[in-house]
Amino acid sequence: MGTARQPLSRRGALLAGTAALAGGLGLANNSAAAVRQPESAGLPLAALTPEQRAGQRVIYSYPGLTPPTALLDAIRGGRAAGVIFFGENIQNLTQIEGVVRQLNEANASSPVKSPLLLMTDQEGGMVRRLPGEPVMSAKDVGASSDPAGQATYTGTGAGWNLAGVGMNVNLAPVLDVYRTAGDFCDQYERSYSKSASAVSTCGSKFITAQQNAGVAATAKHFPGLGPATSSQNTDLRAVTLTTSATTLRSVDEVPYQAAITAGVKLVMLSWAIYPALDASRPAGLSPTVVGELRNRLGFKGVTITDALEAGALSNFGTTSQRAVKAAAAGMDLLLCSARDVSQGSSAVNALRDALAAGTLDGAAFDAGAQRVGALRSSLA
Repeated sequence: MGTARQPLSRRGALLAGTAALAGGLGLANNSAAAVRQPESAGLPLAALTPEQRAGQRVIYSYPGLTPPTALLDAIRGGRAAGVIFFGENIQNLTQIEGVVRQLNEANASSPVKSPLLLMTDQEGGMVRRLPGEPVMSAKDVGASSDPAGQATYTGTGAGWNLAGVGMNVNLAPVLDVYRTAGDFCDQYERSYSKSASAVSTCGSKFITAQQNAGVAATAKHFPGLGPATSSQNTDLRAVTLTTSATTLRSVDEVPYQAAITAGVKLVMLSWAIYPALDASRPAGLSPTVVGELRNRLGFKGVTITDALEAGALSNFGTTSQRAVKAAAAGMDLLLCSARDVSQGSSAVNALRDALAAGTLDGAAFDAGAQRVGALRSSLA
């Protein structure tokens, strides 16, 4: 897959990464990843170059085990907010600790002195990048005799595991309320329950425990992929979920309200289309759906897209066009996860050009960058 350079969807990579667990990777040596950046945010946004200003909103990815020079240059130049890691980037824990140290050392030369956002998907069960906790899947947690206690345990484990190798953001937990056995969210045991109340409790406990361990949590995939059937995979194709607004608000969005109350730092939006909210645009490209999260639920933290290369966006232009549409909709971080540094660079250049042309509102753009900057500084 990765070695043959065949495109691999983000969720495909999530599942492929489980093969590495069988390799019995060793225990983490925390010292190798312990490079920390000062809490200062560095230069104010007004002092940044156009490329640096744009880069405050972009998460990069890269192929293989070694960060390419182009990625290190983007980080040193202040043109990257962070990096997402996949299974193909991780040989063992010592190796990935060395990579984290290398990225942090590059960031020390950046005019933006806040820590990089270094993230992965460590949901538990079948979806893990690193060996170890959380071993239990969300479904295992929800079906246990003590779901709240197990959610706390797995959240703590995820936080310690990521922090142990120097990562500071987990793209978890999944807050989708699944509907039927074997559907999209249930088939890989990524959903806690069919009950919105149970998902709310488990998700909030996971979030609190993980963030107490120093790793920011990401609630996903707003407003919910619970209604999706087993074949409705936004990584591969366009997905429309015809759930009513009443059901979305009384079932699917309920765990997000609980997560916000618990202080979740990031929310990832879905790439599905929800006609009850916006009939023409995927959630992550829709100001209406972002407004649902911001205004109806009161979320003040950082919004992040799902994979910008997803098949669900095939009718929404190039990486550059998608990046501008997502930023215009109110997405704070753009996840360029195709394992190609040029994808992140294309997004940065497109944001730069749209700001210069006035296609993007500069004040709104900088407000998003400030939310990202506050998150980065909080993780110092």
